[in-house]
Amino acid sequence: MKKALITGVTGQDGSYLAELLLEKGYEVWGTLRRSSSINTYRIDHIFDRLKLVYADLTDTQSIFKLVKDCQPDEVYNLAAQSHVRTSFDVPHYTANATGLGTLNVLEAVRFECPTARVYQASSSEMFGTFPAPQNEQTPFWPCSPYGISKLYSYWTAVNYRESYGMHASNGILFNHESPRRGDTFVTKKIVKAAVAILRGQQTELRLGNLDAKRDWGFAPEYCQAMHLMLQQKSPGDYVIATGEMHTVREFCQQAFRHVGLDFKKYVVQDTKYFRPTEVNELQGDASRAKRVLGWEPKVRFEELVKVMVEAEIYGE
Repeated sequence: MKKALITGVTGQDGSYLAELLLEKGYEVWGTLRRSSSINTYRIDHIFDRLKLVYADLTDTQSIFKLVKDCQPDEVYNLAAQSHVRTSFDVPHYTANATGLGTLNVLEAVRFECPTARVYQASSSEMFGTFPAPQNEQTPFWPCSPYGISKLYSYWTAVNYRESYGMHASNGILFNHESPRRGDTFVTKKIVKAAVAILRGQQTELRLGNLDAKRDWGFAPEYCQAMHLMLQQKSPGDYVIATGEMHTVREFCQQAFRHVGLDFKKYVVQDTKYFRPTEVNELQGDASRAKRVLGWEPKVRFEELVKVMVEAEIYGE
């Protein structure tokens, strides 16, 4: 039986990936951070099938002990401070958790379980303001502490691959959403507001840059790509995206339309939600993933929005 370790197992991607690996017969370990509030709702349905361990990417000793005890075949490093706007408010924490945390994971694997294959969760935010579309050869130009920290992690994984022969791969994932998306992310804010306004529980939705264009895909499909990367004979770096680009305004339009409302009557643009530096366009070219991994997205923009809205109305 293969054994996988997922840091950030309680997050959107971690929960879907854990489901996928359990279905494939893996023994799945995951990390939890100690908190006064319980944050396992995404994995409650599989809680008893997971081996959960308290650890923190910023605590080097806990990560080394975890990898030593687990001896995984595959490591999926998904844990991070993952909110771009928040990274401007807590840049030091973002750098430690999202950047140096990756170094801790790779060092632990190198010393405690060097044959393990490592997936590093990289991000389209690393491309920043470089013109779309973006692929594996596109220069990086990150525009946030989050993007910069992810770029550090990306190059650290590449360096460990080249320096120590480790099977370390970067998944450069563009925006990917689902009913399990965190409430502070713009897509989930839109979906929740549309349903709340329909029910008379809310009167308006305040958002930042409505003209920002993103390449939005379906998270469970992106987790399939993560697994495929670690099944390859050789490690590599892959853009995972749909190749389609839509504005935040279009997302609002689709979500409110699904509940029979005109978003223009309820959505208010608020400058406090703007980033200090904006990334206007992110659109991925996943040709390499299709060619090498045999991966391509099936869920497109309108279906994605519909799935999220219906899950908000009826439950996931």
